[in-house]
Parts: sequence; structure tokens; C-alpha cells
Amino acid sequence: MSVTNVSTMSATTEPATLQLRTEEEPPVQAGAKPFNFSLEKDSASVEEERQHRKETLAAAFRIFAKHGLGMGVVGHLTVRDPGRPDCFWVNPFHVAFSCMRTGDLLLIDHNGEVIDGGASGRRYNQAAFAIHAMIHNKRPDVIAVCHSHSVYGSAFASLGRLPDFITQDSLVFYDDISLYPAFGGVILAEEESIKIAEYLDNRKAVILQNHGLLTVGGSVESATFWFLYLEKVCQMQLLVDATGQKPIPIGVEEAKFTAAQTGTEESGKFHFQPYLQDIDKETGRDYVA
Repeated sequence: MSVTNVSTMSATTEPATLQLRTEEEPPVQAGAKPFNFSLEKDSASVEEERQHRKETLAAAFRIFAKHGLGMGVVGHLTVRDPGRPDCFWVNPFHVAFSCMRTGDLLLIDHNGEVIDGGASGRRYNQAAFAIHAMIHNKRPDVIAVCHSHSVYGSAFASLGRLPDFITQDSLVFYDDISLYPAFGGVILAEEESIKIAEYLDNRKAVILQNHGLLTVGGSVESATFWFLYLEKVCQMQLLVDATGQKPIPIGVEEAKFTAAQTGTEESGKFHFQPYLQDIDKETGRDYVA
């Protein structure tokens, strides 16, 4: 199998389509009042926080299913346990995203052992441990990780490049997304997962060439929303590419300004709420069981 030599590749985050501003131009929207994306939340005990994370993770699986982001048994979402930060909760190998409940989730330690949750005979996708364990280990700021083989994300990943920053929506990833420019087969070995974590670095998303998308966040809410948004960004990029026309570039300062407003952890958590409200109305929160 031929594998791209990642040591010679660059995880570029600055697309060539961005325009530089002249020194004569005034600052972008100087003095503008920023969005208020704050959400009220009572201080929680470790047990309450654990339950919240598990419920939100189960809801995230339902949301993924509703938006067509699952594919058989591939794809996995994880959340760090608040009481045991070296362990994380993950979906079992054989349960459909659309059927996921809090009681199905498995708690895995740093050795890959299931130490809590799920039913008898419980097991998980080995690739989930290989990828997620390394990221949780390398990024203590990351609470949740989302990865799946979504249609538009996987299609765009086959091009081996980053999306251009040509829409307002895409700017949540401005200077915050990278490309892992290689494919070494289904990920089961630590060596491959180390490379992915290195290319992700301190960003919120990485496109895995010939594979799919991966997003992270300081909460299940933000990591999930970033994935939903990145899937749409990839879809829009494919549609723009299909026109054969050159898109109008966005200025660097405008991109930075917009990213600072919409690309924050608070923004990601806030934007997740309508998806949660929608799935709660549809399911009656039956994922809490």
C-alpha cells in the first residue's frame, strides 16, 4: 500500500483565496459589540457532570443519525469522564446511532479496557480507541471528539486539501483546521493515531485524507456542532467547485474578525442547542435510559 510521506507535507491553514487589506482601509467593524453566546449552567457535582456528558453524547448520536452522518458500525463519538479524566465514554460497536442510549455507552481506560457501562459482551470499535485515546491524551483541553465517514466530508477528503474560506459559515474554521495528508488504511495502530493527533495539533478540526472528518471541542456540544458545520462546509465547497467558476475571496481581516465572533467554544455550545431541542422534541429524550 502506498502511503503519502507526511513528513514532507504541510498542514496549511491559509488558503490562497484570501485577500489582504490595504493599510488605508479602516479596521473591520471597529467597536462592534460581540455576540453573547453564554449559557446558564448551575455548578454540578462530578456525578451530575458525568450524567450530563453521557446524556449529551447519546443525544449527539441521535443527531448524527438524523442528519445522515452514521454509516453502519463506522464512526465514533467520545467524551472524557469528569471523575477519571484518563478515561472516556464511547459508543459500543453494534448499536445504531439512531438507537443509542446513555446505558449503552462504555467507559474505557487508557489501556483500552472497558471498566463500566453497556451490556454483557460489550465491545467497541478498535479504531475508536486508537484515534480517540491518543487525542484525549495529547489534548487535555479536549472533552469530546467526533469522527465519522459522512458523505460530503469523505468525498471532500478524497481531494487531499482544505476547503477554501469563501463563505461566512466556513470562517468558524479559519486558522483552526488542518489536513492529515496520508491514508495508511483502517486505523488500528498507535503510530497512525500519533500522526493524526500531531496534525490536529491545537485546532478544532482535521480532514483525514481519503477517510473523513474529525472534530474536537471543550464539550460534547461544541465538538458535535463543529462536525455538523464542517460537513456543510465540505458540501458547499463541492457545490462551488462543480460550477467551474472562481469564487469571490474573503479578506484576511474579515475572516479573522468573523472567526473571533463565531469560532469560539461558547459559540459551538450555543449553536448546538437548536439541534438538541429538535431531537428532544422528536424522541421525548428516550435516549436517557
